[in-house]
Amino acid sequence: MSLRHLNVLAEDDDDPMLSAVNLVDVFLVLVVALLTAVAVQTQTSANESVTIIRNPGQPDMEVVVREQGKEVRFKGAGSAAQGQGVRAGVAYKLEDGNIVYIPESGSAPASASAGGAGGAATAAPAKP
Repeated sequence: MSLRHLNVLAEDDDDPMLSAVNLVDVFLVLVVALLTAVAVQTQTSANESVTIIRNPGQPDMEVVVREQGKEVRFKGAGSAAQGQGVRAGVAYKLEDGNIVYIPESGSAPASASAGGAGGAATAAPAKP
């Protein structure tokens, strides 16, 4: 009786499908972990601000700015900017690398300060 009982146990251990099923389970767990990591990375990179300069110094230079999922492209005209204007303010570079812009008080017309602080005498720090 004991020989017959040993043969039954030996047949169950030789089944190659048991190890294949275990490997499939391990790979499923790895795939789910990788998909979760990709989803988290995509979500965090969509909220970042990125500035890309393509072909710097060339006539077809392009600046691409991505902020909060929106993309704005600025294309160069191939020549230096020309026109008339007025002095809008003064920019200073600090020792720590920050740049501070101080607009002129009252001398710049309203159209020249449309993108700025509106002629206020406060400093606007900016990273280089």
